[in-house]
Amino acid sequence: MANRALDYSAIFWFLVILAGQWFFFYYIMAFYGYSVITNNMAIWNYWEVMGVTPYVDGDTGGNLAFAAHSVGAGIVAFGGAVQLMPWVRKHLPKFHKINGYLYLVTVVALALSGYYLVYVRDEDPLDLNGIGTSINGVLILTFAYFTVTRAINKDIANHRRWALRLFLVSNAQWFLRLGMFSYLISGKLTGFDAAFGDPFFSFWTFGCYLVPLAMLELFFFAKDSKLPAIKVGASIVLLALTILMIIGMIGFTPFLLKVIAAV
Repeated sequence: MANRALDYSAIFWFLVILAGQWFFFYYIMAFYGYSVITNNMAIWNYWEVMGVTPYVDGDTGGNLAFAAHSVGAGIVAFGGAVQLMPWVRKHLPKFHKINGYLYLVTVVALALSGYYLVYVRDEDPLDLNGIGTSINGVLILTFAYFTVTRAINKDIANHRRWALRLFLVSNAQWFLRLGMFSYLISGKLTGFDAAFGDPFFSFWTFGCYLVPLAMLELFFFAKDSKLPAIKVGASIVLLALTILMIIGMIGFTPFLLKVIAAV
């Protein structure tokens, strides 16, 4: 029963991830992709209300880097979720391999373009966001290396574990947004006056990839453990975090639809 609880909580988490990631892919292509095709990249500054200015007039290189970074995030959102499907690994091994290489090239490009945006384009690269992005980039490149080397060495069990770690850190920006909305909505529901500028947002700059990683390591530990209590405990924690993800998605989705409608 403990094993089933752990497996079912993981399946539930994956189904929520799949729905959220593929909608995120749709948003990126409908907003960023379409704006590039129609040469309407100035619409990116719809996000100025959040304190960022993605489009800078006259900065062709920076704008193209941001476009590539954004569209690449869409490829990661779609292709990464496909890589995690056991059915695809079993019945479409060649596709799994090709998609895996494309995914790896994309996440490495994302990490490098992220460094460009922080250290070349950003006027203050050593602020909290810049430091968080830099650490996230190091984790992406490190996990990508171990994912590839474990596959080359035919160590499939550890290859899959490193691939899961890579999947989580490469989707840090998605988790960042989910966490923000989940915090705000949960705060309102519980009577806490949650607002932008709370200490949570500084924590979540790093927590958006460290918390999912910690949960994954707990899952691996529980999976390897023979103690039912550890498996049940990990299942409860994973279920709770998945519910918080759903709350974030409920708040995030209408916002994204409004952004898409502005294009």
